[in-house]
Amino acid sequence: MTRNRSSRRAARLAAAAVLTSAVAMAHADDNVQFLLDWIPSGEFAAYYAGLSQGFFKEQGIDLKISRGFGGGDTVNKVGAGSAQFGIADIAPVFAARAKTGLPVKVISSMYVYSPHSMFVLESSGITSLADLKGKNVGITPGNSHKFYFPEVAKRVGLDESTVRWTNVDASTMASLLIAKKLDAAPFFAIHEYYINKSAQAQGEKIRVLPYVETGFTIYSSSILTSDNTLESNPDLVKRFLAAIWKSQQWAHAHPEEACKLHVAQNPEVKADDCLGSFKAEDKYVFDDFAAKTGFGKFDDRRLADTWAQVTKAQQLDPQWDYQQAVDTALVPAAAAK
Repeated sequence: MTRNRSSRRAARLAAAAVLTSAVAMAHADDNVQFLLDWIPSGEFAAYYAGLSQGFFKEQGIDLKISRGFGGGDTVNKVGAGSAQFGIADIAPVFAARAKTGLPVKVISSMYVYSPHSMFVLESSGITSLADLKGKNVGITPGNSHKFYFPEVAKRVGLDESTVRWTNVDASTMASLLIAKKLDAAPFFAIHEYYINKSAQAQGEKIRVLPYVETGFTIYSSSILTSDNTLESNPDLVKRFLAAIWKSQQWAHAHPEEACKLHVAQNPEVKADDCLGSFKAEDKYVFDDFAAKTGFGKFDDRRLADTWAQVTKAQQLDPQWDYQQAVDTALVPAAAAK
C-alpha cells in the first residue's frame, strides 16, 4: 500500500512538473531580432532606451538589436527571415519587392520626409544646391543621393550633367570634404552634428543643403518585416510595434536620458554625438505632418509620390502596385494619434 501511495505521489509530482513547464513555455518571451541599417549611432537611441526601460519585455519580447550594413542588406535579410524586423529606407523595400518579389513589407513609417542632403563647407561659398554647377561631389556606388539628384537638380534649375561625381570610400567622405578634396559630399542631415565637430577641429564649418528644401518630400526610414512574420504571427507584429512607438515617444520626451541609456549599451558612441544625432532624427519622426497623418501611418499622396520618385531613380515598372509592399494596419492606435 505504501509503495502504491508513493507511486501515485511520484506520478502527481511528475504531472505537476510537466504542467509547470508547459505554463512557463506558454508565457516565455518571444526571441526577436531587430536589424538596424547601419552602426548604432544616436539616431537609434529610442530603441536602445526602450530596451533598457523594459518596453519590449512588457510586450513579451526578448529583443536583440543588431547593427546593419546598409538598407539594402537589411531588407534582404528581413525578407529572407534572418531577422524578424528591421529598419531601412522604404526605397530598397520597393525595389526588392518590385524587382525580385522579395517577401518583405513596410509596417510603419518612421521618417516622414527624407534627410538626404549635400554637405559643403561654409568657406566654399556654396549656399544652395544650384551652386553645385561644375563642382566636384563625392559619391559611393549605389548611393541614393545620386539616384534622387536629377529630380532635385531639376527643381533648382541645375543641369545635372555639369556636376562632377567622384567615387570615394564612404569612410573617407567626411575627411575629404573637410580637407577640400571635394566640394560637396552626400550625407543625411541627421549626421551634421558629429561631422561638423570634425570640421570645427580643422577651423571649418559644415553647411547643410537638404533635398527637402527643394520640395522633394518623400518617405524614408521605415519599420519592416517579412510576409511570413506578418501572416504567421500578427500578434507579435502588433506587440513589437507597440513597444517601438512607446520607445519613440518616451525618447522624444526624454532625449538626454535616452542617450544615456544608448551610450551605456554602445560605449563607442560619444554622449554629445548621440544627443546631436537623436535631436536631429527626432524632427523627422515627430512633426506636424506626421501628427496630422498619424504617427506610423502613410499619407496616400506622399506615398504615391515616394513610389514615383523611386521608380524614376531605379528604373522600376511604374505600373507595379506599390501598395503590396506596405501594410500599417497593426500600428498601435496610441501611436497614430
